[in-house]
Amino acid sequence: MERECLRANCLEPNHFRIHSFAQPAAPNSGIALPCSAQVLSCLTIMARVIAVTNQKGGVGKTTTAINLAASFAAAEVPTLLVDCDPQSNASSGVGFNKDPERLSTYHLLTGIAAPDDIVQPGPLDQLWVVPSSKNLIGANIELVSLEDREYCLREGLASVRNRFEFIVLDCPPALDLLTLNALVAADSVLIPMQAEYFALEGVSELLDTVERIRESFNPALGIEGVVLTMFDERTNLSQQVAANLREFFGDRLCSTTVPRNVRLAEAPSHGKPALIYDCRSRGAEAYIKLAKEIMDHTDPPPSPEQILAAASAAKDTTAHDSPAPDLYKPAETDAEA
Repeated sequence: MERECLRANCLEPNHFRIHSFAQPAAPNSGIALPCSAQVLSCLTIMARVIAVTNQKGGVGKTTTAINLAASFAAAEVPTLLVDCDPQSNASSGVGFNKDPERLSTYHLLTGIAAPDDIVQPGPLDQLWVVPSSKNLIGANIELVSLEDREYCLREGLASVRNRFEFIVLDCPPALDLLTLNALVAADSVLIPMQAEYFALEGVSELLDTVERIRESFNPALGIEGVVLTMFDERTNLSQQVAANLREFFGDRLCSTTVPRNVRLAEAPSHGKPALIYDCRSRGAEAYIKLAKEIMDHTDPPPSPEQILAAASAAKDTTAHDSPAPDLYKPAETDAEA
């Protein structure tokens, strides 16, 4: 796939560039000059790799990965969705039926096939997919004996990173070798989370896991953000959990929340992202807003250690001013009355 530079009249393929002080093509020449022939400053953009993960299951990881990638693509941003889960739900959610003979993430991890042959076109013009298959279960065993087994996915994606602006990794709900590969390959982690009490208990464990991976394998790994899924703003519990997470994560708690939505739940059964199935649904609109919010992130994502330090400082400042919220207080809303 070739894509022209974002600057008008540039003929260089496979480049996504930010230009400053660009000079126009020679006047009245009728020739569109390549960027290298002009006096300008260029910066080649490599893909931002975002791992969508949470050690707790049932929090909307796959739904978030599918619809976030589709929302990037709908904004005409070249995006790759990589299904790292042997259950292949992200693959079926974008129209790929189960096919053990098809090239998949298994072949990407093991190096059996070239990455360019594995990447498949998705349901949107700017969306590509590396589908999964049940063969991926065997990768957990086959990779164990390999040297540098934690870097297999990172090395597999290296040759295609310059083709995309975002690469979204859908991780399985377990800290196995597949998830480890995804976190080592990623630049940042997006954490979908339900606004429930048990979700709070897993926050510190998840950050500890990310910090350990930073120390051992991927020093650049940061927290892209935490997004609340299946959110019901009518309940006291949801509001209190959101407030606690905001105190803990600060501006890394995404301002966009994803509500419970029937259309969002129906879309995977049709093999379509929500914005194709029903672009006016609340779920589709929420993920479009989330994509824009993430695209607007310009600062490097903070490390878990930085988040913990900021949360500790904020807690010390407000400890004597604000009592701890009562998460067990029953809701008093009209919806639940």
